[in-house]
Amino acid sequence: MTIPLEEVEALQAEEGTVLAIPVQRADAAPQLSEELRQAFEESWERNQDGYRSLKGR
Repeated sequence: MTIPLEEVEALQAEEGTVLAIPVQRADAAPQLSEELRQAFEESWERNQDGYRSLKGR
């Protein structure tokens, strides 16, 4: 597990410091940003037939 440097510094943690990690429910479904979703939709509209022809390859 990688802990962001900002978190390590805020906790004044050093190598070997034992840290507690709070557990919470997480949504495991992939989420696209609105910009990426829009790009996908536009690409799908233009290239749908080509994408479908690649199915199973």
